[in-house]
Amino acid sequence: MRLMRDISEFLDAHQEEALELLMKLAQIPAPSNHEELRAAFCRDWLERQGAKGVYMDEALNVIYPVGCCTEGPLVVYMAHSDVVFPDRSPLPLRISGGRIFCPGIGDDTANAVALLMTAKYLASRKLSPREGGVLLVINAGEEGLGNLKDSRKLLADFGARIREFVSFDAHDCLGVNRAVGSRRYRISIDTVGGHSFADFGRPNAIACLASMIARLYAVKVPEAGKTTYNVGLISGGTSVNAIAQHAEMLYEFRSDEASSMAIMERHLTLAVEAARAGSIQVTVTPVGDRPCSGPVNQALETALMRRASEAALRAFGREIIFQSGSTDCNIPLSLGIPSICVGCYNGSGSHTREEYVEISSLRPGLAFALDLILQHF
Repeated sequence: MRLMRDISEFLDAHQEEALELLMKLAQIPAPSNHEELRAAFCRDWLERQGAKGVYMDEALNVIYPVGCCTEGPLVVYMAHSDVVFPDRSPLPLRISGGRIFCPGIGDDTANAVALLMTAKYLASRKLSPREGGVLLVINAGEEGLGNLKDSRKLLADFGARIREFVSFDAHDCLGVNRAVGSRRYRISIDTVGGHSFADFGRPNAIACLASMIARLYAVKVPEAGKTTYNVGLISGGTSVNAIAQHAEMLYEFRSDEASSMAIMERHLTLAVEAARAGSIQVTVTPVGDRPCSGPVNQALETALMRRASEAALRAFGREIIFQSGSTDCNIPLSLGIPSICVGCYNGSGSHTREEYVEISSLRPGLAFALDLILQHF
């Protein structure tokens, strides 16, 4: 009862601070692989709150170890700093109708603020976990071609010590408990090219690339699990009157079943071989690889999901709906570590410039983060 009263008083006393922190953090540019400014801000902010032992690793993860020794089990709570937008200048923010609009404001800035404010609470109360240690992490490299460098680095550093992994990277009481694997490729085509009139008839790299895309889009997806594919970016050519010498695309396929991933890989191989049969140069470069779930102990996974749903019910008045997804949890799930992705806000428009969060959801979101993390203390 005393703890509940203390949490309520903390929420009341720091609600405006959390809102100001959200607006300040959201405007700091942080495209994947260029999170330096936002990561440094989070590190410095945590140190000003009295968090001891905060450090930034080579992957730009900002880590606050709480009660961690050189040995013993660890629990990880993380929220990512990067956004999908390439902006290198401050991101535009506005408030209207009880909502804060800003690219990346929800995914994943609002979740990061909930984690930072929870860290402030732990540091101000000088709390220690009942057993083992807790790592609070503002991580980098979750979006786009970041390729989960953050999770990979954490697992490389702490390995089998991690017994539980929670990512704050969702919203509206949705969650992820099953990893959607993905493979991403840059595929380029090169030809001799030439003048559009004088050399007419020579292979055109753009036309060859278009034929390959058509072949990839004619694929029937496997029935096991849910499988998708996408060409997300194409470029190439020189001029309207030049036969294109070079064209390239970014292509990915995803599935929550490893067997379906293998089938899609074979389809890609066949499409590449067909293109090469036309005496053109095809280069395939992997740019991302996220694994599917491995053999996770379902009893432990279910217990973690239940604890999170009960905390969401107390904070938001509804339980979490879990589904498959591609998140920082892919790496620990692939290694058999019980892991879930959950969220600390309500909002919409993720990955668009019209993204927003509901201001009224920020207080229950912080209450949810505190409730879930304090179960270890």
